[in-house]
Amino acid sequence: MLTAIILTLDEASNLPACLESLDWVDEKLVFDSGSRDSTCDIAREHGARVVQRRFDNYASQRNAALVETQAEWVLFVDADERVTPPLAREMRGAINDRHVVGWWLPRHNYIFDKLTLYAGWYPDYQLRLFRPECAHYDSEQHVHELLRIKGMTAKLREPIIHQNYATIPEFIERQRRYSRYEADILYRQGVRARLHNFVLQPVRQFFWRYVSLSGWRMGGHGLLLSTLMAYSQWVLYRDLAGAGTNSALES
Repeated sequence: MLTAIILTLDEASNLPACLESLDWVDEKLVFDSGSRDSTCDIAREHGARVVQRRFDNYASQRNAALVETQAEWVLFVDADERVTPPLAREMRGAINDRHVVGWWLPRHNYIFDKLTLYAGWYPDYQLRLFRPECAHYDSEQHVHELLRIKGMTAKLREPIIHQNYATIPEFIERQRRYSRYEADILYRQGVRARLHNFVLQPVRQFFWRYVSLSGWRMGGHGLLLSTLMAYSQWVLYRDLAGAGTNSALES
């Protein structure tokens, strides 16, 4: 049995197409964290089982979702992702391999409506298809979750489609959310922001994205994305500089 799990919060616009691309799985589980739109109704209309849990962090949310299924295999899919028929066929064959307990999926990221194959956005492998009895998410990794898995893993060929950032403001806002999580983790690990970090880290990020990862091959699109990611590094260290104050206020 294969269960597809989708974490949601106000995903009414994305969810229908996502669920339609998963009609081939044995069970669809929408694990919702308190949507105020029609997300849950849409999920049920598409034959999905809905479970709601208050959100604390991504790792805990995914681990809690794993408890809700007895399936031999699980597939985590984001609401803005789509499984193509070729990928579905490949996954159906892959889970019959008794030696492999986890499969990495390459991902096609569409950013600002453009397929983004350079600057670090491809192949963008995601470990999403796995046997839950062999895996759990690291509870200390609150964002960009890290799956701890015991056993052999392998890579699939067909990509999952990710309808990623649609606009520049959306890109910036989401990166700001990530930076707050990451800054808190770094602060708790004893890392502190230094003055040179505000210059060197953005420059290094830009060079890595634009030159080392061939962002230049995409022309203006690659230049824009590399610049935005450099700015995100600056925001990370700004948040890290303020993390001590925030922690003191919380305590």
